[in-house]
Amino acid sequence: MQVSISSLSKVRGSRLEARISNEQKALFQQAAMLSSRTLSEFVVASAQEAASRIIEAHETIRLEREEQIRFVQTLLNPPEPNARLRQASVQYRSTLGF
Repeated sequence: MQVSISSLSKVRGSRLEARISNEQKALFQQAAMLSSRTLSEFVVASAQEAASRIIEAHETIRLEREEQIRFVQTLLNPPEPNARLRQASVQYRSTLGF
């Protein structure tokens, strides 16, 4: 879910505080000024972008070309279920009342 800065300013409800060095604050202020944002808007947007990238990287499965081919082939031509899978299916269906 993407949230724009303008909508964030309307939904403020929580506060976040962080101790930073004077050099970091000056750097953030300069970047905020250059991007025509307030310091708070810049910090929130930057943290949100970084968080989104990190979450996406951890939720995305990356496969090599050979793995992609093997994955699709298995989806298109699945192996026959083994005894363990058939037993699990029987147990699952019994819990559902089938």
